Amino acid sequence: MDLTVAITGASGTIYGYRTLKLLIESGKVETINLIMSGVVPTVAQVELGVNLKNADRAAINKWLGLEPSSKIIRFWRLDNFAARPSSGSYKQAGMIIVPCSMGTVGAIASGAGTNLIHRAADVTLKEGRKLVIVPRETPLSTIHLENLLRLSNAGARILPAAPGFYHRPQSVEDLVDHLCYRILDQFDLPHSKKTQWTGEEAGEDEDG
Repeated sequence: MDLTVAITGASGTIYGYRTLKLLIESGKVETINLIMSGVVPTVAQVELGVNLKNADRAAINKWLGLEPSSKIIRFWRLDNFAARPSSGSYKQAGMIIVPCSMGTVGAIASGAGTNLIHRAADVTLKEGRKLVIVPRETPLSTIHLENLLRLSNAGARILPAAPGFYHRPQSVEDLVDHLCYRILDQFDLPHSKKTQWTGEEAGEDEDG
């Protein structure tokens, strides 16, 4: 399976990081076309203490704990409109934008894209492939909600960065992974089932 993953400048870079790690660990994804917006290095530095300025594929591989020669990640510049994800003739399963800023949501919803993330998302929609958008903003204005509704009506799956608590998370990592597992579920990719709801904790009636 080939997928495109975009990380934008919304707060929550860790969601993008863990999604990439889990996609790699799934053993089902052969190629990840990675695109990052220009604000990501700043947010990653603030939130994770990671330096992604002037990053290339080798730097991304190091960030993800991959061998320098690993080719599972294809890192595309934001201004590269000749990149594979910009064309509908490039066959892939879909695209994930995690986290997704409201600016990116608005650009995709309006069809007035100005970078590779916008173009790749537009291509994903027009080709009828799965587009998973993970918005990270609060509160949401009427404009935000209308743009998200427009994308939902166009076929995108809106998966807000709103993890559950029924699995009794013990750390921030537990909360992050819960959400990222839900992202993988959209593509039927294997992952840990430790956060999956079973109903047993709710006091199942054994007598039916």
